[in-house]
Amino acid sequence: MTSSHKSHDVQIIGGGLAGSEAAWQLAQRGVRVRLSEMRGAPEEKGGEMTPAHQTDGLAELVCSNSFRSDDDTKNAVGLLHHEMRALDSIVMRAGEVARVPAGSAMAVDRDVFSDEVQKALAQHPLIEIVRERIDTLPADGLTIVATGPLTAQSLAQSIVGATGEDRLAFFDAIAPIVHRDSIDMSKCWIQSRWNKRTEASNEEGDYINCPMTKAQYETFVQALVDGEKTDFKDWEKDTPYFDGCMPIEVMAERGVETLRYGPMKGVGLDNPYDTTEEHPQGRWPYAVVQLRQDNKLGTLWNMVGFQTKLKYGAQVELFRTIPGLENAEFARLGGLHRNTFLNSPQVLDRQLRLKAAPHIRFAGQVTGCEGYVESAAVGLVAGMMTAAEIAGREWRSLPRTTALGALLAHVTGDAEAASFQPMNVNFGLFPPLHEVKKKQRKEAYTSRAKADLAKWIAEHIERVPA
Repeated sequence: MTSSHKSHDVQIIGGGLAGSEAAWQLAQRGVRVRLSEMRGAPEEKGGEMTPAHQTDGLAELVCSNSFRSDDDTKNAVGLLHHEMRALDSIVMRAGEVARVPAGSAMAVDRDVFSDEVQKALAQHPLIEIVRERIDTLPADGLTIVATGPLTAQSLAQSIVGATGEDRLAFFDAIAPIVHRDSIDMSKCWIQSRWNKRTEASNEEGDYINCPMTKAQYETFVQALVDGEKTDFKDWEKDTPYFDGCMPIEVMAERGVETLRYGPMKGVGLDNPYDTTEEHPQGRWPYAVVQLRQDNKLGTLWNMVGFQTKLKYGAQVELFRTIPGLENAEFARLGGLHRNTFLNSPQVLDRQLRLKAAPHIRFAGQVTGCEGYVESAAVGLVAGMMTAAEIAGREWRSLPRTTALGALLAHVTGDAEAASFQPMNVNFGLFPPLHEVKKKQRKEAYTSRAKADLAKWIAEHIERVPA
């Protein structure tokens, strides 16, 4: 379906994180927006649910509830949080309202978060939210496509036709969520690794820890490898995984010790059930399964790093062998869906415009960035770029020394098109600081970025919203 409604300056297709952020940035700059979202649309308008979404709420979080580290002094994604806040990000605004304890990470109650974003957009006088499915790329009119990695097949085919490139794909797996009152706390304990706390932390710590002995761990790993997996269609079988969201059984297949150096690492955790005179606070467990609070009430906890493609029955049977989870009740089991993304360095220009149709911009994970925050960040900048174009102002690129600038540079041209893969923001994307000692380098990256962004904001002809 296409829309003939023209009481808007920009149409945004997709109401996820990127589309919501782009709509907010445009509206805050006086631009009228039509935000089209197929979830929640009536049947006659092509209403459709994706394989991963559970609701029709805008900016629904379908995988983890974590925006990862909020440390803006030594961490690249924490720096990205800082930069987005400086540019009036609606995702960061809503994230603060929906925040739940997660140590130095920023995690949110997913329902509260989605509600906050939707409320802000629905109440904005320049944003019209329309529940409709868009099947083809508009032939004219400024458009931002932010349909994400779960783009509807009809629109995906239209995109492939416009780009002349086959889309690339990878799998994205979802971690299970457990009801808190079904966890046996006589076998588990609450603690943050190394006892690190933040103002948002719970009193005891931020993670429920389920310890495993060597024998329990090795049996568990073998069961992961042997467990019944989801069957794939022929066209899905050769699709590569993205390392940032690797199914736990795939990690297990890489070697028996892999998980002990990944999501099941016991380092920095004091097992109160294994104490000695030498270790009165408890020894580090051989392996551990961690659960992180998933909602503000603390009634739901997700299994950290346990994205999986095991069949539901196999998940329940295996995960109930974890100490403390023998009677676990699952609010959601793990799942798997196919993600699609553009070969952006080849088909997009430096302003995220489709080279074959410059009236169309792309934003979010469909561009090949990876992660909630990165997706929203690209939507934020796409909105700012479009607003500048409407106002007749030349777009002044964000410094590559910033997290935003580095991420955009990767997506729009720094990466090799022949081997382009989704990427989280990381200091490897930043211009190097070889002259700084390695131990001080992360702080140097963040300090430089903050200074350069502040200067860019001060000098930019477009006023940043208060």
